[in-house]
Amino acid sequence: MDISSLIGVFGAFGMVVFSVIVGGGELISILDLPSFLMVVLGSYFALLLSSSLSSGLGIFSLLGRTFQVPVFNEQGIITKLMAFSDKARREGLLALEDELEDLDDEFMKKGLRLVVDGTDAAIIRDLLELELSQMQGRHADKIALVNQWGALAPGLGMLGTVIGLIGMLQNIDDKASIGPNMALALVTTLYGSMVANLLMIPFVAKLKMHDAKESMVREMVIEGVLSIQAGDNTRILAMKLLAYLNPTDRKAVESEIMKD
Repeated sequence: MDISSLIGVFGAFGMVVFSVIVGGGELISILDLPSFLMVVLGSYFALLLSSSLSSGLGIFSLLGRTFQVPVFNEQGIITKLMAFSDKARREGLLALEDELEDLDDEFMKKGLRLVVDGTDAAIIRDLLELELSQMQGRHADKIALVNQWGALAPGLGMLGTVIGLIGMLQNIDDKASIGPNMALALVTTLYGSMVANLLMIPFVAKLKMHDAKESMVREMVIEGVLSIQAGDNTRILAMKLLAYLNPTDRKAVESEIMKD
């Protein structure tokens, strides 16, 4: 569970509630079911209009990923690549074939399979980078869907406010109700802004962070596979792979894998 996502969501909405109460207002004044349905469901159905049914329904599981910490096991990947490198240098590239069946990482397995088959390094790089770019494209499409929901929500909020103002103006003779009706009409604008700024925009940023991390790990695998094919010294390979990690993680991993 990603604790920062939980703290962020509850903290952001908590600050809204806190501001209302400290400002002398009543919490009930910003609670309105029709406004909520107008913004949340209205913007979601508008999102469905612009996407496929499978994408629209899948967005909820996608949002759920922002509350999970993706595990890419960089240390395990580096350790495996170093082991493959050492075996290849001692026994030859063909000796890696027996090790591939038990390899869980399909991306690494594909790259090493090409190495064992004697594929040219340039072709290996092209094929693996193509797969990487396709993954990034799929991620970008999903992230764009969340971003679009965030863009639609404020518009539906404004639409709800306009509808509320129309109803208010139809009863403008009742001057005592103008203030309360105006306040209620503005609640949909508030909801639209909250959906966009407290949820969707942060969700997009978190998903982009996950995508960048997974892309970095795959780039590390590509570098490792090509280094194994080139017959680089195992310690040189380790130094190449460690360069992909931030300084803190690098020190922790380096102390484990760079031992004599």
